[in-house]
Amino acid sequence: MFLIFGSSGLGLRLAKWCSTRKPCTLIGLAEDLPIGEILEDCEIVALPSSLPLADLPLTNNSPTAILYLDTKSISDSQPLEAIKRKWPKTPILTTIAIEGDGYDLISIDDISFSAMQDRIRGWERKEGAITLENYISTISDNSKVTIFCHDNPDPDALASALAMSELFASHGHSSQIVHGGTIEHHQNQAMVRELAIPVRRLILDWEITDLIKESDIIVAVDFHRPGANNIMPTNCIPHIIIDHHTVDDSVTADLAMVSSEYSSTSSMVASLLMSSDFAMNSRVATALAFGIKTDTLGFTRNFNAVDVRALLWINAWVDKDKLRAIEMPPRSIAALESFSNALSDKQQIDKLILAPVHNLTDRDSLAQIADFLLPTEGIDTVITYGLRRSKVILSVRSNKADFHVGKALSRAFPDGLAGGHKSLGGGQIPLDFFAQQADLDEPHYHKIVMDRTKQLLEDIFTN
Repeated sequence: MFLIFGSSGLGLRLAKWCSTRKPCTLIGLAEDLPIGEILEDCEIVALPSSLPLADLPLTNNSPTAILYLDTKSISDSQPLEAIKRKWPKTPILTTIAIEGDGYDLISIDDISFSAMQDRIRGWERKEGAITLENYISTISDNSKVTIFCHDNPDPDALASALAMSELFASHGHSSQIVHGGTIEHHQNQAMVRELAIPVRRLILDWEITDLIKESDIIVAVDFHRPGANNIMPTNCIPHIIIDHHTVDDSVTADLAMVSSEYSSTSSMVASLLMSSDFAMNSRVATALAFGIKTDTLGFTRNFNAVDVRALLWINAWVDKDKLRAIEMPPRSIAALESFSNALSDKQQIDKLILAPVHNLTDRDSLAQIADFLLPTEGIDTVITYGLRRSKVILSVRSNKADFHVGKALSRAFPDGLAGGHKSLGGGQIPLDFFAQQADLDEPHYHKIVMDRTKQLLEDIFTN
């Protein structure tokens, strides 16, 4: 049973809500209470005037919780102390500014601020959805849309691309999803397979050039800078950009929707779809759910209320069996070899672990290894790296409160070679970057490059 002291509109609204959960009693002055209104499972106690707590017509049964919202009902000099003496084990929630322990104090200013924030976010979501829908409605019928992911797309990029592809299809346009690099992570491969995501890998420059010429609309998802860890030419200006990463420079596009408030682009896309007329389906919802979960590391890494709201909305459509199949696919022998290699060759420097992977065959195992090593006792940063296809691939995880991984990487490796978020990042550094430090034609260049990489990373993350 909930016991509410309060004659205000807030008291009535809370009584209506609480009575849908448990029986409720609302106590207040008769002149203020809605005596004629019927509240199911809620008893209204209308007082002629303020009375001592002991004189109120109440049972001694202990309520589930007590909400004390105004000072009009009880005439005791210390009403909350009187309530605590009568029901010592019952939690008390109040909006009255008081001193003392044992009360959950809620500031009206905080309530108003939070409510206004939520309302403003709602307007922004609606405005963003309307802006996107209006833009799509101006596109010529049966347009060809090309959606670019960053290289080696992760679940967040794949999910966002699939959702955008489905959104364009719902308006009668044809679309394709393209990327550079490879999809190697066993979960990412399972995601593409289980959800039949139509991705196309582009390798040759002429393929990219021809595709852009043939496309009516170019969309960038989960990145905002052409040519930075993606195959989009640097001179290409996308029509639409949707990304959640922090932006240091200006973003150029017909429609740039970039907001670091979201912890994943999947959250951002889901929020846009939530406020649009798009008919959500299990395929898109499952993809977006996995995209949100992976970018927030199962809501154990930086996330916001907007991410939770997005996941709660799409959850009704998620195919739990397919999501389970994506999350727990068979792990490759190559990935296990990478784990073994990294664990045997890792080096610890204070609170930093550097884990090289020699003979790297599965680049996405680097992220798995970094996630595995970060919870190690006494460690706050993990870097895994390996040489593959004329590039040094690296993955970084950190829980240092005063350090931003992405900014540190982008400063050390400019022009989009590396970057990321506050607590995680990565990059792919071409061997040309090391040309001044090593003769790449000599037989032992692999060891020289790996040693040089180790020294660079140690300098970045220990100074």
